[in-house]
This record gives sequence, structure tokens and C-alpha cells, in this order.
Amino acid sequence: MSRNVMVVGGIREKAASWAFGRRLAGSGGGRNRPGVSSAVGGFYLCMAGINAGLAIADAEIYRHFADGGLFGFVRAGWADVVMANPVLWAALLATGEGCIGVVLLAGGKPARWAWVAVLAFHALLLLFGWGFWLYAVPALAVFALLARHDWHQLG
Repeated sequence: MSRNVMVVGGIREKAASWAFGRRLAGSGGGRNRPGVSSAVGGFYLCMAGINAGLAIADAEIYRHFADGGLFGFVRAGWADVVMANPVLWAALLATGEGCIGVVLLAGGKPARWAWVAVLAFHALLLLFGWGFWLYAVPALAVFALLARHDWHQLG
């Protein structure tokens, strides 16, 4: 077993024991964590770190995020609500992404809810304009297939 595999396995073990107070399957516990869920969980943890870094460095970077929103309420809501306190909202975004990542890494039945959150997150991105469709539509298709692949193993 390579060192990288052991390190990633150790990270998953720590995430599961921290989040759920149990050990993972293969390490004395009964929690299942398919590889796809682990990969997407790692992706979400990375994205949480990026958004946390952006919030700390310069939260104004989010100012024009919704300029191409498909509906007026999206553009107005972004300008009036999110940009009123962008650090708070970026921190909440990063926290949500981090929670999704930890739950996916931990596996088990709660990871099913994390997969639902992944799909909902990407579906909501579609409201922010046609440019987001270039990313979100293929991402939704891939994530739906990956969630379907792991779904039966997570319960």
C-alpha cells in the first residue's frame, strides 16, 4: 500500500471519528465509505479552503458573481444581502462546503444527505447565469452518476 493511500485513509478515519464518533469499515467499525464519495468529499474540502481564503483575502471578489443572474431576484438578492456582509456569507459557504466534504469522507447513511446537498448546490448555481451552465450542467450529470454509483453502498 502506498504512503499516499495510507495518508488519505488516515484523513478519512479522522474525519469519521470526529464527525460521528465511530471507526470506519476496514478499521474495526461498520461505516462504509466508497472511493467516489471520498474523492468528492476531498474536492469539497478543497473548495471550502479556497472560499475561506478568498473571504479572508478579499471578499469583494464575490461582488460581480451574480451579475449575469437569470432572474432579477438573484441579482438583487446577491447585491443587497450577500454583498452587505460578504465575509460572513463566504465563511458560511466555506463552512457548508466543509461540512459536505467531511460527511462524504466519513461515509455511511449521512453521506447520502451530503450527495443531495452536492446536487442541490450545483442545481442552484444554474440561477447565476448562462455561463455557470457550462460548468454546472456537466457537473450535475457527473455528480448524479457518482452519487448513484455510491448510493447503495452508503446505507
